[in-house]
Amino acid sequence: MMRILVLMFFLCANAHAQQFPARPIHLVVGFTPGGGVDINARLLSSRLSELVGQPVIVENKPGAGTNIANEYVAKSAPDGYTLLFTSPAIAINMSLYRHPPYDLLRDFTGVSVFSDSTNLLVVPASLPAKSVQELIALARDKPGALNFSSAGSGTTQHLAGELFKLRTGINIVHVPYRGSAPSITALLSGEVQLSFVNPLAIGSHVKSGRLRALAVAGPRRAALMPEVPTMKEAGVEGVEVPLWFGMLAPAATPREAIAILASGVAHVAHDPDMRKRLAEQGAEPVGSTPEEFARLLREEVAKWAEVVPASGAKAD
Repeated sequence: MMRILVLMFFLCANAHAQQFPARPIHLVVGFTPGGGVDINARLLSSRLSELVGQPVIVENKPGAGTNIANEYVAKSAPDGYTLLFTSPAIAINMSLYRHPPYDLLRDFTGVSVFSDSTNLLVVPASLPAKSVQELIALARDKPGALNFSSAGSGTTQHLAGELFKLRTGINIVHVPYRGSAPSITALLSGEVQLSFVNPLAIGSHVKSGRLRALAVAGPRRAALMPEVPTMKEAGVEGVEVPLWFGMLAPAATPREAIAILASGVAHVAHDPDMRKRLAEQGAEPVGSTPEEFARLLREEVAKWAEVVPASGAKAD
């Protein structure tokens, strides 16, 4: 019955939006394949394609701390066919970069947050640190000797690492990579000694024993790994970097198209099978309205405008 109602909504909405969508939709991701943002985008795209009756194609455009993808979508035609799927990185960039090639609040409109999660502090199993406090002690014994990887400058992984440095007073070195996949590969190989990574991307490596999860960089424990303490529980205050995955459109995209897309995202997020798949990956469904997402974006820009300078984080 619910599926019938949703399909009826799309039929009625399409009649008022000149049959939007009438051709494939491109969902641009500013990260390489394999990371949390990319995985969420692909979970969403296949089901959304079924709802809107057109292919929803995930297109990866990594680089420059997601700015390549962000600028590409910001300057695309505001017709609903070129969209951005992103994370808090886009809000962080507004403070991290001196002159970002777009303005989040001016050049984009929020469609919907698909799901949310957080990052885990993880280390290779070979590293002799089995807790956050042991890791801190190791870093203090060897200033500048430990490296932490990220999916690029300005990502949540980068800022979480900078906050960890700030709150603990340790000296660890940031090593940015072009996306989550190479960042995780460096961690697995021992090229770097720690990283903040989404459970979506490293859950299997933790279960296999190749990586060790030390703490959750968020306000609550991850459902996927309930045995892992929060950073606060591990004795470190102020290292909370909640992670959301959401769809943005260029500003001036027709409201009818935004409404159709937002309803589609919400329906996919709360589909029972999708809820189960997200839970298995450590994420929770959201499906916010455009208005709710717009409010979140304003709050995120304001928050990072305060946190980024305090952390000392700078774009490479």
